[in-house]
Order: sequence, then C-alpha cells, then structure tokens
Amino acid sequence: MNKKENVIKTMLNSVLPIVLAFFIGGLIILGIGENPLATYGLLIRKSLFTAKGFLNTLHYAAPLILTGLAIAITFKANIYNMGVEGQMMFGGFFAGIVGAYLPNMNSIVQKMICFIVAMGCGMLFAFIPALLKAKCNVNEMVVTLMLNYAMVKALEFLTTGVFRDKEAGYVATPTIKDGAMFQRFGTSRITMFFVIVVFVLIIMAIIMNKSKLGYEVKTIGKNAEFAEATGMNVGKKIVLIMLISGALSGMAGAGWMMSDQFKFTLSFSGNPGLGWDGMLIALLGGHSPIGILVAAIFYAALKTGSDSINLYTTVPKEIVSIIQGMIILFLAVKFIGEHTNWFERRKKKEEESWS
Repeated sequence: MNKKENVIKTMLNSVLPIVLAFFIGGLIILGIGENPLATYGLLIRKSLFTAKGFLNTLHYAAPLILTGLAIAITFKANIYNMGVEGQMMFGGFFAGIVGAYLPNMNSIVQKMICFIVAMGCGMLFAFIPALLKAKCNVNEMVVTLMLNYAMVKALEFLTTGVFRDKEAGYVATPTIKDGAMFQRFGTSRITMFFVIVVFVLIIMAIIMNKSKLGYEVKTIGKNAEFAEATGMNVGKKIVLIMLISGALSGMAGAGWMMSDQFKFTLSFSGNPGLGWDGMLIALLGGHSPIGILVAAIFYAALKTGSDSINLYTTVPKEIVSIIQGMIILFLAVKFIGEHTNWFERRKKKEEESWS
C-alpha cells in the first residue's frame, strides 16, 4: 500500500466517526423538536465564523494541541503514556504556585520560570514509568494510569491544605501574579500562549517527520526488537520519548494556568480533562502534527459552540458531550483496517470497466 492510500485510509477513519456521531446527535436533536441542520449551523457559525468565536476556539485548542502531541509521539513508538492528564495537572499546579510566590521581576522571566518548572514536573512524572519500562519492562500503561489517580489525590491534598488560599471563598491556590499571566488580545480569550503552541507544533512536526529521532520513534513503533538488533539503544530512546511527552504535557498545564485559570482549583482540567481529551485529539489527527492541529480546533469549536446552542435553542449543551462520546466510540472501530483491500478492489473494477 502506497503513502497516498495510507493517508486516505487515515482520513476516512477520522472522518467517518465524526459523521456518524453528528448523525446520531442529529436524531436526538430532532427528537427534542429542533432542526439538526440549523443547530449544527449555529454551532459552527458561532465558534468558527465570527472573529471572537474563532479566537476563543483557538484559545481552547491551545492546550489540546500540546496534550495531543504528547500522546502522539509516544503512540507512534508503540508506548502508551496514559499519564498525560496527571503530567498536565502536575505541571499546571506548580506553575501556578511558582507564579503566585515569585518575587516581582521581568514578566518574560516569570513566564519562562513557570514553564520550566511545569515542564520539569511533567518530565519527572513521566520519568518513573519510562525507567520502569526501559529497565524492567514494566507495563507503562498500568503505571501511568495508576500514577494519574495518585497525582489527583496528592494535588487535592495540597490544594485543600498546604497551598490553599484562605481568602478565597472556595478551594483554590493563590492567584498567580500579573507578571506571570498571559494578557488577552482584545475582547477574546486568546493570548500569546497560542502563538507559543504553534511554534512548538512546528518544532514537533520537524522532529517527528524530518529528524533522526522521528525515524527512530517510527522504527521502535513498528518493531522494537529489530531496532535493538540494529544497534539502537531502545531503552534510552523510550526514556527520551517519555520525557518529551511529559514536557509537552507540563507545558500544556502551565499555559492553561497562565492564560485561563490563574489559580489551581479541583476542576482545573475540566471533565473529562485536557489530558484525556488529548488522546481523542491524537486519534482524530492520526498522530500527525497537522492532523492534531485540525482535530484540536474542531474539538475546541464543539466546546465553544455548545454555549451558543444552549443560549439560542432549546437543545441542551450536553448534546456536545454526547457527540464527543460517540466520536470516541466510533474511533475505536477501524472502519477501514490496515489490511482492507478496498483500494485493490476499486482498481480491479476500474480495470474491468476498461477491458
């Protein structure tokens, strides 16, 4: 199968789940008594075709791009880093703490320190399962999943106790200082953080598609034993890949903290969470940087458009959650698998029609 056919299959496996999810969502909207086409038109128009709506969509897409990349680089190496959510929260928490307690200094330096601390936290979280995988061949999926829950409880303890802001009327850490905050552009929610994310996306696209490391990632993903036999230190590469994933996750947490939340609360990551959403983004985007960018914007558009649905129609905004759930369900189904000979059958039909 050539590269063009692989691209077409990947696109179809991403588009078909979306179409089916929207179709089922449309049936539900129809049952409520609203017009599905009008509802979807409103959602898309408000989130993508108004200046403020589009900028807000890009704002919400920024951390999803990073968590999607964090998932993609490990999945390409056939490593399952299920700890992106915990890494993102760990990084975001300590970026917020550092941003709140840093002495007054240059705002750029403050932001850099927050990012460095957050990336370090994400890498520290990822290093433990990476080392266990590389040295002891421990299943990284189990370790990262369990560490997620441990991290949530640890941060909950720190937020409600050690670092709780006593002046706040709810459970939260102190608000980060103005110098560590990203300022919004105009009346929209978008900040310089999105520009930073685009820059990181370009770097990751080069690394994954044009660099030696990107080739090694793909080789490990296809056959780790063969890669080891050719002289590659697979264990060392696994640790490096996981550290990159952790750094991206930590950066996502820091950016979300500094551009949107400004303090850590128990609902910092949302529900199901930016890290878990990143897995859906990576799957929708076919684990490619450009695909992740498109998928993140699409996914963020659903979230920003849901408020408009709730405001202008009788359709509850929870319909978006149903659509997202359906997308996840249908993504689990490979409509066109790796060994599907659809292209070959099409070619044979064309040849028969000419003969």
